Amino acid sequence: MKKTICYTILLLTILVGPGCKKFLDIQPIDKLSGNNFYQSREDVIANIYDLSRKLFNKVNETHFIGATGEYRSGEVLSEAQSDNGPARAYVEVLGRNDLLTLLSGNRPWDFYNFWKITEWQEYYQVIQGANILLSKLEKGVPGLSETEKKQFESEAAFARSLAYFFMVRLYGDVPYFTDAFHSTALPREKMVTVMNNCIADLTKYKEFLPWSYSDPALKGVRASRGSIIALLMNMNMWNAGFDKSKAGQYYEETAALGKELVNSGAYRLLPLNEWSNVVKGRSDESLFEFYRSVNYGDANSLVGPISDMFLHYPYKRPEYTHRVSFAYFKAEYMQKLYLGSADRRATVWFDENIYADNGRFMMLKFAQNSYASGDELDNPDNTFMIFRYAGEILLCAEALAELGNDDEAIKLVNMVRDRAEAGRYTGGGGQDLKDFIFLERSRELMGEGHHYFDLVRTRRILSSTWSYNVLTLDKFNRGAWTWPISRSALNNNPYMTLNDYWTNGGN
Repeated sequence: MKKTICYTILLLTILVGPGCKKFLDIQPIDKLSGNNFYQSREDVIANIYDLSRKLFNKVNETHFIGATGEYRSGEVLSEAQSDNGPARAYVEVLGRNDLLTLLSGNRPWDFYNFWKITEWQEYYQVIQGANILLSKLEKGVPGLSETEKKQFESEAAFARSLAYFFMVRLYGDVPYFTDAFHSTALPREKMVTVMNNCIADLTKYKEFLPWSYSDPALKGVRASRGSIIALLMNMNMWNAGFDKSKAGQYYEETAALGKELVNSGAYRLLPLNEWSNVVKGRSDESLFEFYRSVNYGDANSLVGPISDMFLHYPYKRPEYTHRVSFAYFKAEYMQKLYLGSADRRATVWFDENIYADNGRFMMLKFAQNSYASGDELDNPDNTFMIFRYAGEILLCAEALAELGNDDEAIKLVNMVRDRAEAGRYTGGGGQDLKDFIFLERSRELMGEGHHYFDLVRTRRILSSTWSYNVLTLDKFNRGAWTWPISRSALNNNPYMTLNDYWTNGGN
């Protein structure tokens, strides 16, 4: 018990405590008492879990998935007649890309804490923690075999690269470092370079992780080879959208990784009648997730889950404050996704009001399990999915289509369509196929935080065919797709700059 308490205090001090007055406000572990922490396998595992917990806290502290990955292209409207209706109007502010109004304070939605999305210190605490762990593993931790050492190094590298990936998609260029105990000021590095550094780093670790774990409780929760492959695929596809001269190389790499993932046989698409197992977590479809369960006393914030916006009675209670959903996807958009083709997702993931165009709309995709607690206002007890097998199958299909390998791409698309009990794609290749794959990702991954980033990296955000909130090329190039960076990033760093689009008024 004494040892457990000491470990807990040390980890909280490392990752939660206030930083020293230096670059990124990070507190190096060697400046703390008890710098003999990494003395056993248990110490290392505890640190790996804490890195993951710190990343999850960034997702859970606000309505992160919806705000960053779903609403900024204008498909979602608020229901004025919902409980505390003015507070739910933030989805339309996001849909206009008016982030400065969103963050301006004294707004009815302030309890969502959107300002926390502008702060990146916690990501850098994860990065610094991973750097220190890698350094300690390199020096040697008592009792570890060489196989265990390599596995733990791979997990630390995954956490580090995942933090960089999150930041690049939010802020664009970010400071980059991999040395332990880093405290010197750095300028922001070009995001393509950051992603390429992470790709090179992760590639050398990929083979040291298992495809799956013998303990089913670790499935999707601890990083696996599939987790690294998924992250590598997403980083390559991000760069393909911004490093056009080398796009073909990124597509080739994504396609190769996707084929490796599929050919491994380590993962499978669960039938739709088992969908509750997917959103519950630890399923054969999970590549990486932040697992949450009331059975383990986990505490999701009330505002964190995306289901909070799209469910009403009897899935949200009490009835008198939940007669309608807080928000809904536009009927025109839902018709674009589902009308005219058989697709069982339309009935399993939504109720009969899929085209309601008002608060009667409900997305049941995340309503498959019981409440997270006895509190009637809580959301269903679901995991937070980061990478899922179906998403990577479609990402591989997208890369193959970009390379002109239409037959292979169609085969992968139809894997996902078959699971959805939807009509198979029988059209041609070329742009029609690319557009269909984009829409298929929009259908399959709705509510999982990928849609807006797909619009950005494919530059469909520049077209009214694909977005209700179109960015001009000028605004896009000036970073209108990013988030503002908190002014705290300027502290003690003369090389730091903020995102010009937002410092110049967001116009």
